Amino acid sequence: MSRTRPDATPRTASAIDAATPPDRDRWVDTLRVGSLLVVILGHWLMVALTPDGQITNALAVVPSLQPLTWVLQVMPLFFLVGGVAHAHTLESLERRHPAATGRYAAFFRARAARLLRPTLAFLAVYVLLGVVADLTGLTSRPGETGRLARDALVMVPQLLWFVGIYLGACAFAPLMRNLHRRWGLRVVVVLVALACLVDAVRFGGGPELVGNLNFALVWLALHQLGFAWRDGLLTTGRGWVMAVVGFAAMGLAITVGPYPTSMVGLPGEAVSNMAPPTAALLAQGIGICGLAVVVRPVMTRVLARPRAWRVVVLAGPFAMTAFLWHLTALMTVLLTIRALGIEQPAVASWAWWLTRPVLFAVLAAVTAAFVAVFVRFDHGARGAGPAGLGDEQRGWVDPVAAVSAAVLFFGILIVSIVGVDVLGNRPVFFLVGDVTPIVGFAVLALGLLLLRATRPRPTPTARL
Repeated sequence: MSRTRPDATPRTASAIDAATPPDRDRWVDTLRVGSLLVVILGHWLMVALTPDGQITNALAVVPSLQPLTWVLQVMPLFFLVGGVAHAHTLESLERRHPAATGRYAAFFRARAARLLRPTLAFLAVYVLLGVVADLTGLTSRPGETGRLARDALVMVPQLLWFVGIYLGACAFAPLMRNLHRRWGLRVVVVLVALACLVDAVRFGGGPELVGNLNFALVWLALHQLGFAWRDGLLTTGRGWVMAVVGFAAMGLAITVGPYPTSMVGLPGEAVSNMAPPTAALLAQGIGICGLAVVVRPVMTRVLARPRAWRVVVLAGPFAMTAFLWHLTALMTVLLTIRALGIEQPAVASWAWWLTRPVLFAVLAAVTAAFVAVFVRFDHGARGAGPAGLGDEQRGWVDPVAAVSAAVLFFGILIVSIVGVDVLGNRPVFFLVGDVTPIVGFAVLALGLLLLRATRPRPTPTARL
């Protein structure tokens, strides 16, 4: 599903509407942009500084706000529309390249480029900030200032967990698409059942490590729904079933089961619905995806209006860059407010609610400034679809691409957990043991080198 570059024409509502293919699913594009926008607004609402300068979560300070996550946890929608987009791309590749050899590598290279180009620019900036903070002694200072610097270098890159998990979904997409073609919605049922089984083992006294299987099972189940959407299997009636059963199962899980109320991770929680994802989060995800199916006919009519569709098309190219930099904008504004001595109202007080629109406006302006600087790194990956396969069909490129996907997945996840302070290089626990930022970046670099090796060789004509 191609996306319009912000400097491309047409730009008027009527011209954009006329240039849009009639078979394009406008609601899918809207969900992609809208889900990232909701994540940004949710983070802006949740992240706060305590009076003693500690980064905390408003949902942990005021637990009565946690039910908001039942509708604000919209990452399942992004995986849903990811499945739709991946089905479209895979179908296009199959038409243009009937021979299977090299097709997987071409698909994964294209998807990885769109994710990694802006991500690597983000990481380069944060590594530089970490080096400066270390060399100036900022991270080693005792007290509040040093702690805030160290926390920021770990907290802000944590949003990259999404990039790692989504890249993993991309890597599995060709296999999961083939399973969908053979078994349809039964694949989703199996994935849901396996996710529930994993939780039963985990919470039934089994090893905690087994819960990490749900990083694959939960997000792949939601991604698989995108294939069903693409093929017209998610009817309005099925959408209602998904919404009712999903939210009912979530409610039962958090009231009777061992699951917390919040659908996002909170500091100090013994159990998180996000890390690893739980059956409760899967139920909530199925429920909110069901709502997206139910309102699809109405939203299709709304988005048929040129002005409404223009908003989505013009916002789309900026969504990923805004997602990567919105926490940086938040930390910049919060630390500036603190440095100026502006006292923040108590979380969930009337003053706190009344000042949120003002804060959001400031954050939007600061985020827009970051986007203006860094969106160019996102554009470079958008120009074309999947790369060609080349004249020579090298049989080894697909296995190497699959290995690179696994290595990149772990590299990004390690960096998202341990942070970017390569000079401080403080160890953090990951899966089975302590790892450091240097290890994370080494794994990431290896994955990039493996992926680079799969690029198609230039044809004899291209060499001339």
